[in-house]
Amino acid sequence: MDAIAKATRQPVRMRGRSYVAFTFCPVVPIAGWLEEIDATLARSPGFFVGKPVVLDLSAVDLSQSAIAHLVASLEQRNIRVLGIEGVDAGHLTSSMPPLLTGGRQCVLTQNEPKKPEAKPKLTSLLVETPVRSGQSVVFAEGDVTVLGSVGSGAEIVAGGSIHIYGTLRGRAMAGVNGNAAARIYCHRIEAELLAIDGYYQTAEEISATLRDRPAQAWLQGDIMRITPLI
Repeated sequence: MDAIAKATRQPVRMRGRSYVAFTFCPVVPIAGWLEEIDATLARSPGFFVGKPVVLDLSAVDLSQSAIAHLVASLEQRNIRVLGIEGVDAGHLTSSMPPLLTGGRQCVLTQNEPKKPEAKPKLTSLLVETPVRSGQSVVFAEGDVTVLGSVGSGAEIVAGGSIHIYGTLRGRAMAGVNGNAAARIYCHRIEAELLAIDGYYQTAEEISATLRDRPAQAWLQGDIMRITPLI
């Protein structure tokens, strides 16, 4: 005898889910209330698109045809009514949104986008690698510190002071934003050019007695001074 396998029916899976809906509470005259809706949409076009809306008619006494006309007027404005409350079931037809009961009030708050936290402005730049020929380091906001050397043909430009812990063979320009108090420090000076706040000296003007020595450059009035660091 052949066994007849009966198909096992799977139970319908149902899950609860809640949504927050906007509740519209029309007042008379309805035409004036719709004008207020239009003014809101003019300020924020598409604000209600895709959002569930419940129509609370408890404050008005509308006929069945008036309710149908109101729902159609909202749909013309891309406002889809999820359900209607505050009205007798006899005033609704099967083509209208369903009658809803048991709704609870809640407060709607608008989440403002968080403003990015302002990062503290850098006042110094640290360069941990040598600055090679042809390279340029520009930092107009403050001091520049180079842990290595600055090769011939390279340049360092800073709004503040410049500190070089190796040999300076290229160009160093400090105080470019008018900071006359800026200084240039280097472990060994073989610079092609030094400049502070627009005042400069070229390699030919730098005393030979300072070559290959730790030195600093600074302004005394409108004259650049280059002195050894002891």
